[in-house]
Amino acid sequence: MTGVLYSLAAFVFAIALLVAVHEWGHYIVARMAGIKVLRFSIGFGKPLAMIRRGPDQSEYCISAIPLGGYVKLLDEREGDVAPAEVHRSFNQQSILARIAVLVAGPLMNFVFAILAYWLMFVSGVPGLQSIVGDIEPDSIAAQAGLESGDRIVGVGDQTVETWEGAILAILDEMLDTGAIQLVVISRGGDKRLTLDVAGRISELTEPGALFPGLGMSPWSPVLDPVLGDISPGEAAAQAGFERGDRIISAGGLLINGWMQWVEYVRAHPNENVAVVAERAGERLTIDLQIASVTTEDGDLIGRIGAGPEVPEGFMDQYRSEQKYRPVKAVAVALERTWSMSVLTVRMVGRMITGDVSVKNISGPINIAQYAGYSAAIGLASFLSFLAIVSLSLGILNLLPIPLLDGGQIVYQLAEWIKGSPLSERAQLVGQQIGIVFLVLLMGVAFYNDLTRLFS
Repeated sequence: MTGVLYSLAAFVFAIALLVAVHEWGHYIVARMAGIKVLRFSIGFGKPLAMIRRGPDQSEYCISAIPLGGYVKLLDEREGDVAPAEVHRSFNQQSILARIAVLVAGPLMNFVFAILAYWLMFVSGVPGLQSIVGDIEPDSIAAQAGLESGDRIVGVGDQTVETWEGAILAILDEMLDTGAIQLVVISRGGDKRLTLDVAGRISELTEPGALFPGLGMSPWSPVLDPVLGDISPGEAAAQAGFERGDRIISAGGLLINGWMQWVEYVRAHPNENVAVVAERAGERLTIDLQIASVTTEDGDLIGRIGAGPEVPEGFMDQYRSEQKYRPVKAVAVALERTWSMSVLTVRMVGRMITGDVSVKNISGPINIAQYAGYSAAIGLASFLSFLAIVSLSLGILNLLPIPLLDGGQIVYQLAEWIKGSPLSERAQLVGQQIGIVFLVLLMGVAFYNDLTRLFS
């Protein structure tokens, strides 16, 4: 329950922050253009808290539904306007001024992403080197000549250092050419490989399907099954285990690594098992009553309250941290914002053509889970999450769909070409199309969320 509340809190904070950034863009440019602002709202529906400030007594409020927000401007099309204030109406401004107000919201989302990436790279982005783990026989990776232990240092024309960078570059390369060009460092030296994914892009772009589809996995270090910290009062301590004990077998099953031991414990909740351990060169058999805990998904798993013994500096040789001085970080942040924006646009475009799986569309449930996960991992991870969601909001709002900023921009351009505003009938039809699109989009997003949640 605590994890759910943590995810919900991180989600509400993230959405409120990004909506505030987006709406502030509309707000500040409207004020600069001399347009009267009636209300600035974070959230939709009934206002929960409100203050009025400034000579115009503009309303600033937090509303009940925290899934968006809006800036309400004075507009003759939405009600009577006093003759003395007609010149401050949105509809009385030049087309250029109106477009500037509409563009400012998404633009602020892009600016925020740059700032988030800049702060992320200044503080340092830890990651694991892109070293390849197990390779499935006869898989795409195996046919290309990729081997366990190879380190990926280049994808297409991009240099990569960590798995995060490698995954983004692989997706970008796959969408661009239908093949993945890799540069790897292997035991025999550098080599160039091509992973042929033609006709399988939709399958590989499903959430969690990239590595299994390619037939490879990221390498992870193997820890010996030696106990480190033992929590007082929990199952391992009650059974008499001590720090430094090496697990030899459990229930007659030989244990060769820490993760195998973890998997065994998780798979045997509330069971009593005989564990053979080695302590100070001697072997002893310990009766272990494995405790249990219920996960957020409702699964019952085993738990003993013990962690692994990790040798000092064990992970240092596998880590790669991206950290830059403030000036250099600006260029890196701009490049990351551009590359992520291009990748997002490509993904959206290929979804429309059916080449990329629509299962990538996430709704509030999945976003909330990612918010909680990223916030728990650390600052760099949460900043990356905020940047990606901010970019997605900016790009989504620029789509030429009525009800979104992009659709309203299309209306302004049509008025400029036509020489007069579009008819109310045309705008009504556009709004109906926009509503249908957004309902369908949210339907797909919620379906994907629920499918992930219950599968």
